[in-house]
Amino acid sequence: MAKNLIKKYLPDTEKIKQHPSLKIFGTLLHDNNLWHFNRRSARGAFAVGLFVALIPMPFQMVLAAALAILFRVNLPLSAALVWLTNPLTMGPIFFICYQLGALILGHPGHHVEPQVSLSWLIDSLDTIGKPFLLGSLIVGCTLSALGYALVDYFWCLSAKKAWQNRIKKRQSETEPD
Repeated sequence: MAKNLIKKYLPDTEKIKQHPSLKIFGTLLHDNNLWHFNRRSARGAFAVGLFVALIPMPFQMVLAAALAILFRVNLPLSAALVWLTNPLTMGPIFFICYQLGALILGHPGHHVEPQVSLSWLIDSLDTIGKPFLLGSLIVGCTLSALGYALVDYFWCLSAKKAWQNRIKKRQSETEPD
């Protein structure tokens, strides 16, 4: 079942509770609903994690944890999914977000030479800021909704298959030899 596969790769609950950046949430982390893994918490965690992954900001995991607490969904899964945008994938994903935002706003695509400096970031916000943020919000909302729907669909499909297998097994056990 997909549930067991996902749970296998999630970090230990106690390690997450002790993480220094999550100390700001204090006793809110003791809500058992944040650590349960069921259909509702998984699909909500996918929605939160995928949305936050596309928000261009530092400390995405803290925002994902805050939203998981707010919506009472699985916190470890929400925090893990923000790593969709990691140092290897961030460039291509955010470039697609910028291109989508520029297309929607009717901005001409600017040739941007990215640099790793605060001054470049502040200077380029005027030219690429609005298209980039709009594209990020659209892609984030779309991926969030898609993740929610797909997890819900596959969870139901998996439960239905397990139920059918259980019925077949019971029928084969009760059949006379």
